Amino acid sequence: MNITSEVQIVLIEDSDDDAALTMRAIKSSNLVNDIVWLKDGEEAINYLKSENEAGEAKPKLILLDLKLPKINGIEVLERIKQDEDLKKMPVVVMTSSKESKDLDRCYSLGVNSYVVKPIDFSRFMDVTKKVSLYWVLINQIPKD
Repeated sequence: MNITSEVQIVLIEDSDDDAALTMRAIKSSNLVNDIVWLKDGEEAINYLKSENEAGEAKPKLILLDLKLPKINGIEVLERIKQDEDLKKMPVVVMTSSKESKDLDRCYSLGVNSYVVKPIDFSRFMDVTKKVSLYWVLINQIPKD
């Protein structure tokens, strides 16, 4: 199953290893897509704002880590969900944090899903593949 390049996933992750594994898992699912990797919260906000202002297609999925430099993931989520032009973008938090305060805060801000990254390599690959397949192929998002 191949999808056209209109499919876009924005990966906001500061760990080179986690980003490489995430992109490998997505690519192994035969999703042919444009994955944009952003390494900190400030870069993510700037990218999402500039792409929206330029009239570029909105991503079908934002994968967001919580522990980010410059602007943390919770603040990135808050800014996305408060912005009229960005708030409908699906955001899935993928984090190592199992803290209930993080989970509660993310859902109170409007996150679409919260996934704790598995430590086991094969489980990480499987979970990431399933998350991306659902949000990119099955989920429907508004076109505006």
